[in-house]
Amino acid sequence: MSQAVVELPLPVQEKRPGTRPRIVGSGIAVPERSYSQLDVLDRYGITDGRIRSMFLNSAIDRRHLVLPPVSPDGGPGVETQGQLLAKHREEGVRLAASAVLDCLDRANADLSDVGYLCCVTSTGFLTPGVSAFLIRELGLRHHTGRLDVVGMGCNAGLNGLSAATGWAATHPGGLALTVCVEVCSAAYVFDGTMRSSVVNSLFGDGAAAVALTTDGGGADSGAPEVLKFASCVIPDAIDAMRYDWDDEQGKFSFFLDPGVPYVVGAHAETVVNRLLAGTGLRRSDIAHWIVHSGGKKVIDSVRVNLGLTRHDVRHTTGVLRDYGNVSSGSFLFSYKRLVDEGVAAPGDHGVLMTMGPGSTIETALLRY
Repeated sequence: MSQAVVELPLPVQEKRPGTRPRIVGSGIAVPERSYSQLDVLDRYGITDGRIRSMFLNSAIDRRHLVLPPVSPDGGPGVETQGQLLAKHREEGVRLAASAVLDCLDRANADLSDVGYLCCVTSTGFLTPGVSAFLIRELGLRHHTGRLDVVGMGCNAGLNGLSAATGWAATHPGGLALTVCVEVCSAAYVFDGTMRSSVVNSLFGDGAAAVALTTDGGGADSGAPEVLKFASCVIPDAIDAMRYDWDDEQGKFSFFLDPGVPYVVGAHAETVVNRLLAGTGLRRSDIAHWIVHSGGKKVIDSVRVNLGLTRHDVRHTTGVLRDYGNVSSGSFLFSYKRLVDEGVAAPGDHGVLMTMGPGSTIETALLRY
């Protein structure tokens, strides 16, 4: 397949020691209610053996979801596209606000410190964007810089991190936030088909935020520097992950091609090699791997193609097990687990990797 590889280093003037942006805080938020895979199957009365097998063999134990109340006849409630968009707005802003407050608390920062806000989502369309609603919800300064990254898919969290890193690099001492908020239950279609069931078995709701600044202390602070980014776009697989309009259901319907894990795995080595080019690092020098929880087959494909161990992707598989695929925010859920684990040491390097529509692989290199 043809491919385009793009490297996005920090501006040259920001490469002096001690001036690179660091990730100084992270936070997550999920809906109160969680469901096992069996809970969802029973709630929607799914008896098809193939669909039940797919749900129950997904390596997912539970997902946090905002499902509609049961209808008067005892069956599952049906949501219109308008109701789904309203859920995206209301739940999304609430979850994003909670994740930001958690993140700022861990960064020892205040709402008044925020100078830039990048919000990422693919589970609903909202104008003037989640960022504007979040500024109002949290009472952020009215001159806060903002960006909304909409519709790029599961890879977009790293696209948002790149934007926030760039802002922090050119505003020394300023605090930038990247917030990924995905109400995946606002993008569900329940029509009994295998196509929709693949999506419905995989994605969960949640939000995650990270804070970046150049004023983050030295290596012993535990706040990793963001060194560089690299991207790989696979145009031949542009239709492998996409939204379609379903006329019969009157809703947007997400499609995942069964070949996605193999496409992603086949290109993982190329983009990681590009990321490490010129750094003097080899893959064996990377101490921490934070890979998007795209699904069991995606994780296995990336792991095999990069020669990683199951221990290397323990946070990725753990997030998939406990939350499902939280789309653009999944890698930040895993990153927070690494932070909470407290094993990263000064001098360690880490790689962040996300995958999504395009088809696209995004990566970032960290140094502790």
